[in-house]
Amino acid sequence: MAFEEKRAWIMVVVTVGAYAAYLVIILSRAGTTPLAEVPYVAALLWTVGASITASIVLNIVTAIVSPKDADKKDQRDREISRFGDHIGQSFVITGGVAALGMSMAELSYFWIANTIYLAFVLSSLLGSAAKIVAYRRGLPW
Repeated sequence: MAFEEKRAWIMVVVTVGAYAAYLVIILSRAGTTPLAEVPYVAALLWTVGASITASIVLNIVTAIVSPKDADKKDQRDREISRFGDHIGQSFVITGGVAALGMSMAELSYFWIANTIYLAFVLSSLLGSAAKIVAYRRGLPW
């Protein structure tokens, strides 16, 4: 497995884990309180920070475990990376447009922030999945 494919798998695992942890925290705080009134900022910041840290640490560990692959990135790797990034960006744009509409409708900050966070999560997952599929089956062109 190429090192860049390992990085895509790390991103999938970290993204799913961090967002699942965030959802558990927020939903456990909700109880009988409406979701829009649940304190979410600290949980969101901590899970994002933890996911960034976990991703960095796991990438370093992966580079240590297989050092001969860590510094190799050929044209195929660059094309697959660009392909996955372009695919994933569609959710960032969609989430940004949705958040813009929600802010114009004067919805709660909770919903706007969580829409943006979900867009980042979906972008990461879709981009990483596209990279993994491209490594397994090749690019579509």
